[in-house]
Amino acid sequence: MPSPCKRCAATRLINLDTAHRIGVVSGCLVGGAIGAFRAAAANQTLSLATARFPLATIGAVAGGQSGVRLTSSLFAQWLPPGTGTPWLCLACGHTFRQSYPPLAAAH
Repeated sequence: MPSPCKRCAATRLINLDTAHRIGVVSGCLVGGAIGAFRAAAANQTLSLATARFPLATIGAVAGGQSGVRLTSSLFAQWLPPGTGTPWLCLACGHTFRQSYPPLAAAH
């Protein structure tokens, strides 16, 4: 559990590592869906649409890769410098990292 925000003392925080993973997956899915739709959408008969399936697959892969690149570049701008777990305050938008002390060895 993170400490409160260092700027506004709010406790509504989100872990940016987790948000980054969710964003990459959703960017890949949305980009893939858009790429497949653009490649397959046509006002043609079923036989011609079936013939375009390889293009839809290629469009889905390319769209997914574009979504991943876009999401990763956006999160790279938000991450604060340093080591530790990155957090984003949902109240004021402040980003900070929090380092946790190492756990003591069990005896």
